[in-house]
Amino acid sequence: MAKQRGLPLDESEKRKLNKKNLDKLSGIFRFVLPYKGSFILGMLFLFFSSLMLLTFPFVAGKLIDAASGKDWIINDINGIAYILLGILLVQSIFSFFRVWLFAQVSERSMRDIRVALYDRLVRLPMTFFDQRRTGELISRITSDVSMLQDTFSITLAELLRQLITLIVGIGFLFYTTPRLTLFMLATIPVLVIIAMVFGKFIRKLSKTTQDELAAANVVVEETLQSIITVKSFTGEAYESNRYRNRLERVVTIALKAAGFRGAFISFIIFALFGGIVAVIWYGATLVSAGEMSIGDLVSFVLYTTFIGGSIAGLGDIYGQVQKAIGSSERVLEILEEEAEQEMPTSEEKRVSGAISFDEVIFHYPTRPEFRVLDGLSFTIAPGEKVALAGHSGAGKSTVIQLLLKFYNVGQGDILLDGESIRQWDPHKLRKNIGIVPQEVLLFGGSIRENILYARPGASEQEVVQAARQANAWEFIERFPEGLDTLVGERGIKLSGGQRQRIAIARAILKDPAILILDEATSSLDAASEALVQEALDQLMQGRTTIIIAHRLATIRKVDRIYVLKAGKIIEEGNHEELSAKQGGHYAHLVNLQFADEIAKPSD
Repeated sequence: MAKQRGLPLDESEKRKLNKKNLDKLSGIFRFVLPYKGSFILGMLFLFFSSLMLLTFPFVAGKLIDAASGKDWIINDINGIAYILLGILLVQSIFSFFRVWLFAQVSERSMRDIRVALYDRLVRLPMTFFDQRRTGELISRITSDVSMLQDTFSITLAELLRQLITLIVGIGFLFYTTPRLTLFMLATIPVLVIIAMVFGKFIRKLSKTTQDELAAANVVVEETLQSIITVKSFTGEAYESNRYRNRLERVVTIALKAAGFRGAFISFIIFALFGGIVAVIWYGATLVSAGEMSIGDLVSFVLYTTFIGGSIAGLGDIYGQVQKAIGSSERVLEILEEEAEQEMPTSEEKRVSGAISFDEVIFHYPTRPEFRVLDGLSFTIAPGEKVALAGHSGAGKSTVIQLLLKFYNVGQGDILLDGESIRQWDPHKLRKNIGIVPQEVLLFGGSIRENILYARPGASEQEVVQAARQANAWEFIERFPEGLDTLVGERGIKLSGGQRQRIAIARAILKDPAILILDEATSSLDAASEALVQEALDQLMQGRTTIIIAHRLATIRKVDRIYVLKAGKIIEEGNHEELSAKQGGHYAHLVNLQFADEIAKPSD
């Protein structure tokens, strides 16, 4: 889950500012290198902008001295006021170019990071996605990169500016008013350290409040997602009490935090302003003794304000840099993941569709103790229509995932046109395979874009022809926008049968040599099923077809059925042969699913 911006820094997100962790942050700097000219120029503008601002307290002090009749290079009050305005004008111009240049660098480099991150994500093997949650990966490309963007555009600039202000300001004060500077350094830092410790304690309480509020929000989320269950079990009062109890805990901790926050503010007002009063008092004694001018005292107070702001700002910047290191670590973790193995030497060719599984043994990487396929062997001739049947967990879907090279074969081998699948480039292999899944999830664009996804360069005529063959054109042309009709997120604006026919049109446009049907009609009504089945019959012509069978009535026409159990083939034959087999596994599945239909004549 992505962390909300502005919340206290999690303990798990903190990274020490040591060489090893800073190296991780510097690993992101390679994306800044193409824009190093703008970055260096921005740094120069930042440096001179900070120096110009630091001259302001000095000249402001001289303005007071001029008013008191004390000599300086320029004794005219108006002249010194013009110098102050000039300083502010130049500093403003420098600040504009600094912000503009850093924005150019950060926006473009973050774009490059996001592109590189997304490009790497879509090229990673399925084993990677088995071990990650989608929300976590989206967080990497959104909140983590946003944190890095803040670091490059704001945090680094602020860090340099605060350091320049701190170092140059203290150096200048030591040069002009050494005794008052030593007095200030003996009092102010102690108060700042106490304030930082106090603030850290309050942040922990604030984090606890946020955690409790998040827990309360989980109650709301669970209740609304399961509102039918809540109402059917008359649990409204129970859920309301559960939410109220959670909020009571939030209020208790929040009030405790508010008490400490009030004490903290009172401390800040009394202690820090008391420290400032002490410094001004000591400065006033020096002025009365004639050891410094009123203008020098005014300059000193202004410089002290600048320095105090820098010290306070560095604490927040420290936390931001810690977060940025954590974000860079998570981003680099993905960028350094090994992508799917490509075989650039393999030629792009159309296969005839001969498939052979030879004693394949396979375990999923996330479940190494469980053997999904146990010495599986079978063959499919080019153009054959074969169905895989069996209970859930028998290994049917795993066969398809290995054929698509989503996972590497463990032991044994898979041959495609007599060539080991290990030698095939994954992308060139998948160009020969088309899939019509059971649950079609369309992209949120138009119908045209969803069909063209199979072959982006296809012509309008080819798209329309594919839609006609898929029995999809009859409903597409009824829409006012036709092919440009937006399907909504995941195709939500279309019915299940319409989505299936769009998926079939996409597969037709791809024109694959091998077709995989994950029982594409199992969740449709009778009318939709008839239209989809007709489209599928057309799609299967002249292609090697593998059907994952859920409803056994739909696979009566296939050439051969392989029945799987515990990763092995236990029966094979056509529908009539296997149905007639007394005590057979397939016959048992048939009896479970449609015992009343087996007496009907096949289509």
